[in-house]
Amino acid sequence: MSDSPTTPGAGRPRPGRLGVGVVGAGRAGAVLGSALRAAGHAVVGVSAISEASRTRAEALLPQVPVLAVPDVVERAELVLLAVPDDALAELVQGLADVGAWQPGQLVVHVSGRYGTDVLRPARERGAIPLAIHPAMTFTGTSIDLSRLEGTPFAVTAPGPVLPIAQALVVEMGGEPVVLAEEQRGLYHAALAHGSNHLVVLVAQSVQLLRAAGIDEPGRLLSHLLGASLDGALRAAEGQGDPISALTGPVSRGDAGTVREHLEVLGAASTDLLAPDLVDSYRALARAAAVRTWQARRIDERRCEELLDLLSDGAEVDTDGAGPESADGTPADGGDGEQP
Repeated sequence: MSDSPTTPGAGRPRPGRLGVGVVGAGRAGAVLGSALRAAGHAVVGVSAISEASRTRAEALLPQVPVLAVPDVVERAELVLLAVPDDALAELVQGLADVGAWQPGQLVVHVSGRYGTDVLRPARERGAIPLAIHPAMTFTGTSIDLSRLEGTPFAVTAPGPVLPIAQALVVEMGGEPVVLAEEQRGLYHAALAHGSNHLVVLVAQSVQLLRAAGIDEPGRLLSHLLGASLDGALRAAEGQGDPISALTGPVSRGDAGTVREHLEVLGAASTDLLAPDLVDSYRALARAAAVRTWQARRIDERRCEELLDLLSDGAEVDTDGAGPESADGTPADGGDGEQP
């Protein structure tokens, strides 16, 4: 092995040059392996089973031998495990059962779901467990290498070797964010909810706009969604409440508009064979109503009216009547904010 810190007590701020083995040439594994190579480490082997993985390995890790997983582990001083979450524990245990893990070997997984407990079988055989997770999506191409710059990585590791995990992240251009073992699940759920479900919302909006005859829905949505996301994130960065960036009928307590939305979405969901459209709208509009009321942007009466309308069992009123204020006059339409 090289001059890398191979004992928990080493804790140097920067790891030495390492022989890296990449287990899993998926979108993340191939890119992170390439980033470590660019930082001066030698990638000594990669496992790639599917044709897509082999193509990706050839593009991002040229001249690196494609090997069976045990052979990758045998050659490596640092093993990068980039496999699906549900496969990780079985893989680590299986390699332990065949005696693949080596004392002093760095074992790094990139799963957001797990900390280092999942690496216990490797640790029991003398390996050093590290968990790093980049908070970004991957295309599996060289484009991702530049996108790593400044990307936060959740880092979990035993105290004495935490600096090694942090240094590896810095070498790849990322920014380490220390995360406790017991908080990994909540962290990963937050990222998946925000990122993955944002994609679903965009897909639903695009589908509806196409049904409305819009030829370039992505172009129409880009400015609106970009401004919404930017406003919410700016509020969060300032320690404020992202709900302050919310616009639209729920933020105004405009139940009449929400009622119409439910009607047209109900018809569209039938035509498009997409029942998820109404369910998603109801769920997110209910959450928006509660959070808007908590932020004191609408009163309790308007919030309750919205929640009644948005309940799963609610029947959509087709008489076109909008909400009324306590004195029977039409409710205030808001300050003209859009949409």
